[in-house]
Amino acid sequence: MIFRRLWEHDLAWSFRRSPVTVVAAVLTLICVGAAVLAPWVSPQDPFDMAGLNLNDAFTPPAWEERGVAAYPLGTDNQGRDILSTIMHGARISLGVGIASVLFALVLGVSLGLVSGYFGGRIDALIMRVADVQLSFPAILIALLIDGVARIALPGDRHDELAIPVLVLAIGFAGWVQYARTVRGSTMVEREKEYVQAARVIGRRPLAILLWHVLPNVTGPVLVLATIHIATAIITEATLSFLGVGVPATRPSLGTLIRIGNEFLYSGEWWITVFPGVALIVLALSVNLLGDWLRDALNPRLR
Repeated sequence: MIFRRLWEHDLAWSFRRSPVTVVAAVLTLICVGAAVLAPWVSPQDPFDMAGLNLNDAFTPPAWEERGVAAYPLGTDNQGRDILSTIMHGARISLGVGIASVLFALVLGVSLGLVSGYFGGRIDALIMRVADVQLSFPAILIALLIDGVARIALPGDRHDELAIPVLVLAIGFAGWVQYARTVRGSTMVEREKEYVQAARVIGRRPLAILLWHVLPNVTGPVLVLATIHIATAIITEATLSFLGVGVPATRPSLGTLIRIGNEFLYSGEWWITVFPGVALIVLALSVNLLGDWLRDALNPRLR
């Protein structure tokens, strides 16, 4: 009975009507499943130095003349299986992307609720900070925060804290969109009757924000978060490609592309092409799902 209701829901009907969305969902499930299950289903553990063979370095894909069936997508300069490195790299990229989006969402929604509900000087201060940050590219903000963290932290802990720092850098670079979206919705909701009634019965502002206003402003936030995941993954890949993201000992998709780029002109094209294709497929499929969710939740587009 529950399955039937879900199947007949408006979102399910909209999902079935869009072949592009179905394909994007399948690709996303494949990418996420491969990343989550990488330690158990990958052909090789690329981080186990004892299991690597330098004699297998620069092995081309299996369909090439010198290819080996054991390495379907070839190997890199250390003899690591490209397919395995992509699966483990996607695991790191997805983890950083989702964690940074959650951080940006919590920070942006909190500031947006406060700004939209109380207004006045608090609203002016938060929005001016947001305006200043919007005048800089997000990647520049992330680079600045990452650089400050590297200077402030002890040198022997850079690699250990690289991923948390990267999450904070990308999160701080993306909170503004959530804050502005939630602020506008909160300014509309605070004038409605149910909020006025909550004030009359003596509910505190924090309770009104959490139990009355927040549930009514989450729709646009969820859509924004879905699209922002792809942006965060690309930002992480860009930072890692520039050498200021994930350390080489724990390579993400961006690090793999940077490593492969060093050998691109010597003929080992597969080292950078396949991680690049994986990044494109992952980001594109998540973006398509976000676009579908935005259209499906907008009654004007139905």
